[in-house]
Amino acid sequence: MSDAPIPDGTAEGLTVLAPAKLNLSLAVLGRRSDGFHEIESLMVPVSLADTLHVRPRPMPGVGLRVAYAGELAGGSGRALARDVPVDATNLVVRAVDRLAAEAGIATGLDVDLVKRIPSGAGLGGGSSDAAAAIRAAAAAWGLDWPVERLAALGAGIGSDVPWFFAGSAAIATGRGEHVASVGGLPDVAAVIACPSGGLSTAAVYARCVPDASRRGDAARLVAALRTGGLQAAAPLMTNALEAPARSLAPQIDRLLAALADAGAFAPRLTGSGSACFSLTRTLAEAETIAARLAARTMLPDPPCAVAFAVRCGRPT
Repeated sequence: MSDAPIPDGTAEGLTVLAPAKLNLSLAVLGRRSDGFHEIESLMVPVSLADTLHVRPRPMPGVGLRVAYAGELAGGSGRALARDVPVDATNLVVRAVDRLAAEAGIATGLDVDLVKRIPSGAGLGGGSSDAAAAIRAAAAAWGLDWPVERLAALGAGIGSDVPWFFAGSAAIATGRGEHVASVGGLPDVAAVIACPSGGLSTAAVYARCVPDASRRGDAARLVAALRTGGLQAAAPLMTNALEAPARSLAPQIDRLLAALADAGAFAPRLTGSGSACFSLTRTLAEAETIAARLAARTMLPDPPCAVAFAVRCGRPT
């Protein structure tokens, strides 16, 4: 596992990015005895990211404040839903508290979180925020822990959290806690589109039918991307959660159709949804598709609430 970007330190604290992710493939191989599902997924970070600013404070605990960036550069449409909790249910608070307990830290942190990633969209915003908080807290407290130890701590917060310590494209297996970085993928961009409502990950997984025959799909997708580009890779960009998500949220069908109508190639659901995406060869192509979708957000009952044009790969 390669380390993610080091937090940027200043006299006033530390600032770190928490990138969104896209699942270029997601296979659900079986249900585990612990209640989780066995997965295999090729994921890539994208340039759409939340920002965390962290400052040590003398008293224990986490003081979390959340701000919403609304419409940003690279994004078009309606403002983000202001639905992120600031209490102990937030993964940032849980992650920092867990690190403090394991490291024997008696002081606390103030955290300002600026949200740009829509929640309930399958983009990993909460998990990425938790991973970024762990990295920033470790730096603020002077903990010289290896990235593997930080990622293992993150696995106790959420299944996707360890993946965000890779800092680049990587395949996640197990329940998501085993992460293997991959290189040599082409430089691509993507358009991401979100409907007005999110989806419950648990509800989507509950309707999923595991298929062990999909084992190895992620590695085959990596090979296709390296040698054949997007056209060759498209048939391997499958998501086992797309069918159950579509059964729970008919608006996903409308969103996938809207992406195709706007010129998107082989649009797919990411994660458990509700966001959908399409890879593009250039950022300009993604921006054109996002603008076409944004024009439809002003219509009554639009299929898309917000659209982003992003670069895929390292977030910085």
